[in-house]
Amino acid sequence: MSQVESGSRRRLQWRAWRRPLRSPAARWAVVGLVLTGMLAWWLVPSDATPYRKGTISLATGVSKGVYAKYGDLLKPRVERDLPGVHMTLHPSAGSVDNVQRVAQGRDTFTIAAADAVADYSGPGAGRLRACARLYDDYVQLVVPNDSPVSSPQDLKGLRVGVGAQGSGVYLLANRLLHAAGLGRKDSIRPVKAGIDRAPRLLREGKLDAFFWSGGLPTAAVSDLAKELPIRLVPLGPLAKHLREEETDAAIYYRQATMPGDAYPNAYPYGKSVSTIAVSNLLVTTDRVQASLVERLTRSVIHSRDTIGRQVHAAQLVDVRTAVYTDPLPLHEGARRYYRSVKP
Repeated sequence: MSQVESGSRRRLQWRAWRRPLRSPAARWAVVGLVLTGMLAWWLVPSDATPYRKGTISLATGVSKGVYAKYGDLLKPRVERDLPGVHMTLHPSAGSVDNVQRVAQGRDTFTIAAADAVADYSGPGAGRLRACARLYDDYVQLVVPNDSPVSSPQDLKGLRVGVGAQGSGVYLLANRLLHAAGLGRKDSIRPVKAGIDRAPRLLREGKLDAFFWSGGLPTAAVSDLAKELPIRLVPLGPLAKHLREEETDAAIYYRQATMPGDAYPNAYPYGKSVSTIAVSNLLVTTDRVQASLVERLTRSVIHSRDTIGRQVHAAQLVDVRTAVYTDPLPLHEGARRYYRSVKP
């Protein structure tokens, strides 16, 4: 075939291909396809990075605690935002137990207080990473309103709920008692009861007081205040003593104020109470895939308002403060997410 014939054939093929586009309908169809493709490209966010599908787990805490409620609400959100991922929730004793579970590979993610994270030095400690700083726990010392207890020092000889073994409450309550000069075993009558049992024991007269550390408000304390006149004992003056202790966790305690509307049915009605706060972290390990952590971190931050309607503490989750995760470094996946939303 000559070059002339070859060229003529190519021109005929080009004209045959173009002929259908001469009609307005055909041209608009092509334009529509192009625009659809461009729109799809524009709307695909950075979280389209492939991630590992399958089952992940979140260690929560005791029933009726804030961790447990937060986990219940986070699970469907994560499974919606990460198609192909199934999240299982594992109850636990609390922060101390949670850190151990994740560090040792028994759970993928957890929520834990910064002091419990700082204290952990067991197997896998060096692999721990943070996804986000979530919200602060506030320490609450609850007594019946007619109790003579007006300060932690007044607990001497009384039956005091100090949290379950392995909980962040247990860790912090014992430090607070020590700071108040009640560190000896015979100073109080400790009862290892968490928020799942302590309110009932107080109501039944089987406890004189109990410690709790959680987000505000904690539903179990709010419910107790509706059934029994209770009072919140100020703890703020002990913050200085806690920070002077020679522990890795000491720097994570700060004096704070519980607002008067946290527990409107508890005395002092409508007035703020001085106490101690410690931040909570969403924790995982460096073994977890970066793209999975990036997507999950995005889901956690974006779920703030939805979860916050039922867990008010979650309203404090903020992308601007979520990156401050001392004592843990950010997971690489979480770092990618925060970079992607940085103004």
